[in-house]
Amino acid sequence: MKEVEKIAVVEEEKLEVEKDVISPTEIVEVEKEAKPEVKIDVSGWIPKTAVGRKVKNGEITKIDDILDNGLPILEEQIVDVLMPNLQNELLMIGQSKGKFGGGAKRIFKQTQKKTPEGNKPSFSCMAVVGNSDGYVGIGFGKSKDTVPAREKAIRNAKLSLFKIRRGAGSWEDQTSEPHSIPWEVSGKCGSCKIILMPAPKGKGLVVEQECAKILRLAGVENVYSKSFGQTRSKLNMIMACVAALQKLNSFKPRPQDVKHVYMISGRKQQ
Repeated sequence: MKEVEKIAVVEEEKLEVEKDVISPTEIVEVEKEAKPEVKIDVSGWIPKTAVGRKVKNGEITKIDDILDNGLPILEEQIVDVLMPNLQNELLMIGQSKGKFGGGAKRIFKQTQKKTPEGNKPSFSCMAVVGNSDGYVGIGFGKSKDTVPAREKAIRNAKLSLFKIRRGAGSWEDQTSEPHSIPWEVSGKCGSCKIILMPAPKGKGLVVEQECAKILRLAGVENVYSKSFGQTRSKLNMIMACVAALQKLNSFKPRPQDVKHVYMISGRKQQ
């Protein structure tokens, strides 16, 4: 009997140890993967474009001087110099392998090409950069390995940086702080269509999870949304959201409308 009791005690101890080992924090690991630390070093940068040379010589000191004049950004170091506090985040566009439709969401979307030599896998990734104060960019990268795909996505996101208009356009709102968008906008990509609407302060981002990451890095704190179509196609959903944000700058509003919705373009005035 004593031997049986000892075996039972040992089994309980093993089970307790296994419980301690099996209680991991997968969500934290995914968040670490989604927010990579990118080291920026522009000391050895040799600019190859006219805009890059002006930035390095100090002739251009603000990103607005480039965006307002429609000048192309062809070097990522331009954004690194003018906006050193830029944040980046990777979007969940892939899915891990698993039964019955797959497993958890993943950053990289894996595809394969059938060749006579065998299967050639490739990884695609989508990144968003922003300063949480009116500037945001989205980029797509694809490569045979995960790290080059991530670097391509972040680089392309910096090159496609643009600024948005913000305001307090909700009729439920009483504040003059530009925490939402000034008016309703919509964007479409493929069958995915999204409508962004102003929301009062404190409502939060009532929108799809990946689109919420884009809006958060753009500096939008409160928004309502409606979505239509095959919204499970994350790439189309993300591009529809970006198209909606770009529509905020597509026309010139009347001065009385600007005062009514407390609209600003770019960063807030300090």
